[in-house]
Amino acid sequence: MKKFITLCLAFCGLVQSLCASDDFFVPVRSTELRAPAVPLLTSDPFFSIWSPCDRLYDRDAIHWSGAEKPLSGAVRVDGEVYRFMGEADSTVLAFTRAAEQKSVDVLPTQTYYTFECGPVELDLVFTAPLLPDDLDLLSAPVNYVSYRVRAIDRKSHSVQLYLEVSPWMAVNTTDQPTVADAFSEGGLSYLRCGTIEQAYTDNIGDAVGIDWGYLYLAGRTGSRISLSLGGSAEMKEAFAGTGQLLLSCRELVNRDPSLTHAMAYSEDLGAVGKDGRTGFMMIGYDDIYCVEYMFRRQAAYWKHGGEVGITDVFGRAASDYDSVMRRCREFDELMYSDGENAGGRKYAELLSLSYRQVIAAHKLFADEEGNLLFFSKENGSNGCINTVDLTYPSAPLFLVYNTDLLKGMMTSIFEYSASGRWNKPFPAHDLGKYPKANGQIYDGDMPIEEGGNMLVLAAAISKVEGNASYAARYWNLLTVWADYLVKYGQDPENQLCTDDFAGHWAHNANLSAKAIMGIAGYSEMARMLGMEDTADRYMDIARRMAEQWKKDAADGDHYRLAFDRTGTWSQKYNIVWDKLWGLGLFTDVMEKEIPYYLTKQNRYGLPLDCRKEYTKSDWIMWIAAMAPDRGTMDLFVNPVYDFANESPTRQPLGDWHESVSGEAYHFRARSVIGGYWMPVLMSKYGR
Repeated sequence: MKKFITLCLAFCGLVQSLCASDDFFVPVRSTELRAPAVPLLTSDPFFSIWSPCDRLYDRDAIHWSGAEKPLSGAVRVDGEVYRFMGEADSTVLAFTRAAEQKSVDVLPTQTYYTFECGPVELDLVFTAPLLPDDLDLLSAPVNYVSYRVRAIDRKSHSVQLYLEVSPWMAVNTTDQPTVADAFSEGGLSYLRCGTIEQAYTDNIGDAVGIDWGYLYLAGRTGSRISLSLGGSAEMKEAFAGTGQLLLSCRELVNRDPSLTHAMAYSEDLGAVGKDGRTGFMMIGYDDIYCVEYMFRRQAAYWKHGGEVGITDVFGRAASDYDSVMRRCREFDELMYSDGENAGGRKYAELLSLSYRQVIAAHKLFADEEGNLLFFSKENGSNGCINTVDLTYPSAPLFLVYNTDLLKGMMTSIFEYSASGRWNKPFPAHDLGKYPKANGQIYDGDMPIEEGGNMLVLAAAISKVEGNASYAARYWNLLTVWADYLVKYGQDPENQLCTDDFAGHWAHNANLSAKAIMGIAGYSEMARMLGMEDTADRYMDIARRMAEQWKKDAADGDHYRLAFDRTGTWSQKYNIVWDKLWGLGLFTDVMEKEIPYYLTKQNRYGLPLDCRKEYTKSDWIMWIAAMAPDRGTMDLFVNPVYDFANESPTRQPLGDWHESVSGEAYHFRARSVIGGYWMPVLMSKYGR
């Protein structure tokens, strides 16, 4: 049975709207966190655009990888131009004056900016309606950009608004030729741009951009709204001079990368007084095919097998604007409140920053058998697709808000083994390199790591849903994996764990703890399926292994990193499930480890282990969830907040950083930040 969130306010219905409600421009909660990068347009690993600076006009927007994906914006007030978004264009003097940014607030689905533009104030809202209880909205690649302009001097002013998107959104490298066109359909005007070559799903790798499919801008068709194609400088000059765009051409082919072209949107807001004027436009990306899965190209979930087209999605987004915006506000309030109740304001603000990053690191689709599949990309690490040890740390978010999405990451791993294409007695590490998911490509296996991950997560789903029906579908595989952990999990050989950047390490105590929790999880599922003898047998094994673990890992006032290494220590984040499920296998270990960790804290968090000063912030949140009280939990959460708030590395939130300097490593924009929701999961389901 699907597990959906219960929204705290009633659904508002489908409302036709010509303008935005004023309350859409006031965040449901104000936030103080200075994001290392601010989410602007977010949908999936390719359509993921961020502002890497404090003020929206200090630098051009970027893809999560750091590639420039410029967005420009300005308002013209009584003939004077105030730039509020994007770097100054030195060739257009009228666009060099910046507005004054007054505030920025980042909530789970929306980013709010306020600017002072001479005698008027501009409110700007970027909305990605990534609602976990609505898979059509979650997968639809359309974002809103909403705006409100109000006079702040009790006078009336003539105001025009300008928004520009670069064709670079649709290319991997800026020397790729593009073609753009303009058309109208269903009361909306569109601009569309894509590469000429259109090599579907061929561009594989880590820090790469999409170069197939089409970028779209859309706005309501009307006398005051214009959409136009042309040279960027010429378009800005025309707007600065007249408040209007250049006359649009119907098609624009750009074969010369030295020329800067623009897809521009403008609205003449007319005479604006203290009551203000509002509006919205939409930006989206139709990738045609999103991934290749087992050698078949797949379309995104929202297409429903070709029954729904991109203009259908834009049309629905326009007509449902009011209801979708209200639902986003309701969800933002719900998620913020969940975080605040579990861990306070700073924790809630971290979750608010993290949500769009986690969702946009995935792609949702369904295979030929109708299985819902939700594939992650290893952003900033190696570009693998649907990596099991990314699924594991990201799981708390999905266990709280929709377990079907977590199943969507696991089903393909089960099916890969069931097909016979993977015949080892433990799960695969991945299914390929994004966007091709045709089988594992990682150079090396993680037997205990991935076996423990799949067993623990199957058990976690069963616990949240109150039944083990999903696990029952793959019980034979789960049994093979559980028996592997029984045989090899007590004292792991020299193999990798999920923290593979730290290298191989034999006799890894934390990896052994994962094996024990996997076996315990198998026992819990067996009991839910009525297999009492099996459940008792495997729980007895888990308890004996846990007792042996404590003897082998004991090192005075703490427990070792490796069984054979005295004087070492490490985060034992894998035992958090013991507290969540109330099994009592490692309760005494937590009571000893948590105080010890507090003696090892640095300014920006608890190091991963004794070898280096770097840390993984997702695991810190799992440690925080094991804290005996809120005060102790804050001691782990607050340094992570400080890292996000002060890190000199301006990129989407990194999960691997130096705990002394606050500098982030190359991991960025990854789904593992879903692990930040472990304290929320503990507050809702802990025993």
